[in-house]
Amino acid sequence: MPELPEVHALAADLSSRLGGRHVERLDLLSFTALKTFDPPASALNGLQVQAVTRHGKFLDFVIGELHLVVHLALAGWIRWREDAPPSARPRKSAIAARLVLEDGSGVDFTEAGTKKSLALYLVKDPAEVPGIAQLGPDALAVNQEEFAQLLAGQGKARIKTVLRKQSVLAGIGNAYSDEILHAARMSPFHPADMNDDDAARLYAAMRQVLLGAIDRTEGHPASELKKEKKSALSVHGRFGESCPVCADSVQQVVYADSSFQYCPTCQTGGKKLSDRGMDRLLK
Repeated sequence: MPELPEVHALAADLSSRLGGRHVERLDLLSFTALKTFDPPASALNGLQVQAVTRHGKFLDFVIGELHLVVHLALAGWIRWREDAPPSARPRKSAIAARLVLEDGSGVDFTEAGTKKSLALYLVKDPAEVPGIAQLGPDALAVNQEEFAQLLAGQGKARIKTVLRKQSVLAGIGNAYSDEILHAARMSPFHPADMNDDDAARLYAAMRQVLLGAIDRTEGHPASELKKEKKSALSVHGRFGESCPVCADSVQQVVYADSSFQYCPTCQTGGKKLSDRGMDRLLK
């Protein structure tokens, strides 16, 4: 799933390509992709694209006075298309929708796999989108004191879970929460309500990881972002590989629908975390 740095880069790239241009139409190739019905998709026809921005992990295409809000979910992506699309609807296409510009170019909203979670919302105000209305402050918009207060409010909840909770901090997902905790040398099972020194260390790691990723992705087209993200990760998705800091073997915890990776030497005092979803270290 694209997270704050990739969505930031997507917004910047798409804004430079689409800004000032006019929409011909929005084609829906997957009927379930559009989650709203008023205004209708045809309301975009002829409107000018003002900008592409983001709210957490949501993209916001500002078109005229309307907002086409997109959540790419786990397997969604955006592909820029220079040429006009074929007139016939592709069979078994991974394309959920197409935003077609006046010259036929535009963007395809694609989704791999059988579980279709990519979502589009056409609204007058982004706050009408339930996921945006529930967002906490952006992860890069809070200062250190605000960050510590947000964590304290989560009590004994595991910090890995809290960093991913969009209603607490917007923009961080599974991959960057792994990277942030590794950079902070903190266990994923550490309680969110922590002392001032730990909170300060985690805050610094969060900004370091996210801003570093933004710097690396800045200016890259959408087609290169996935590869860039994967190549720069230290522990996420690297189970069994050597930690780049201490050379210990990266370990993981697997749940029914997700997993996370960490370094025992850097983060848990050399102990391996339970891979059965237990809330304690193995003894």
